[in-house]
Amino acid sequence: MNTELLLMIGGLSLLDTLSPAILGVTVYLLLTEKEKLGSRLLIYLITVIGFYFSVGVALKIGFGFFFEVFSSFLHNRVISWFLFIVGVIFFVWSFYIPKSQKSRITNPKSKRISAMVALGVTTSLVEVGTAFPYFTAIALMTNAGVVWYQWFPVLITYNVVMVLPALILYLLYILLGRTMQKPLTYMQKQFSKNTSSVASWIMCIVGVLLMLYSADYL
Repeated sequence: MNTELLLMIGGLSLLDTLSPAILGVTVYLLLTEKEKLGSRLLIYLITVIGFYFSVGVALKIGFGFFFEVFSSFLHNRVISWFLFIVGVIFFVWSFYIPKSQKSRITNPKSKRISAMVALGVTTSLVEVGTAFPYFTAIALMTNAGVVWYQWFPVLITYNVVMVLPALILYLLYILLGRTMQKPLTYMQKQFSKNTSSVASWIMCIVGVLLMLYSADYL
């Protein structure tokens, strides 16, 4: 796996750290959970990582099978044109996402272990349909012919990076305590209001990255 591809995937993983659902649930737990906060949050984040990793492996194997079956019909130039067109579509589409004021973040009614697992699965299901950076990273690795012992650890690292902001918020909460109350409250309001705008500019950036990456192979 070349350095350019690794940098591209690293950039996409940083984009995925801005997931409104994951950060929103994390902020909610920090504001409301008084007992067993660390274990509750850890269970939630591990569930999210496990879900996204499973989806990533399934997609990677599926993409690999598709390209293997149709290898005689699809050449790198054709795939590059496909990725370039998808990038153009993402870029244009990003300007037409409606600015909805309705939050998709669901606050848990219970904070038991089973509820945290269910919440992790639920928020992952909500977000995975718009996980454009993640899907793009998988497509780029497939197009580059990355072997399993290279893409497997990359997928794990990608998903760990994706939840790093939530862990950083937790560490800041532990270190600063009540000082974090106002910033967390402000963040909660912003996540609730601006989920669509975050998705819009993430899609725009993904589109540009796809066009830049595929342009070298056209």
